[in-house]
Amino acid sequence: MTDQTHRVHDLAAAEVAAGIADGRYLLVDVRELNEIAAEAYPDAVVVPLSTFDPRAIPDPGTKKVVFACRSGRRSVTASLAAQAAGLAYDAHLEGGILAWKSAGLPTRTGG
Repeated sequence: MTDQTHRVHDLAAAEVAAGIADGRYLLVDVRELNEIAAEAYPDAVVVPLSTFDPRAIPDPGTKKVVFACRSGRRSVTASLAAQAAGLAYDAHLEGGILAWKSAGLPTRTGG
């Protein structure tokens, strides 16, 4: 029997961008600092997975926390870790920054 307690919901890049724009989502980038220095999401909070502590995520208030990374793998790991710590953070950006760029959404460079 599979544990169905922890789940991660996939969100498309356009949906995440719209949610950030209208104040519904808080994007949490779990990539490493060197990756973010090269290319970053414009409006993300950075909590690298290598030192991941769900308590380091700022209080989202009424916003839904959405995890993001490069391709969507580390963001799932972060979501599951946050859920294991008792937080109801169950969404991630499917396809990561690769999908974000493919959707024509902006990134910023230089950290």
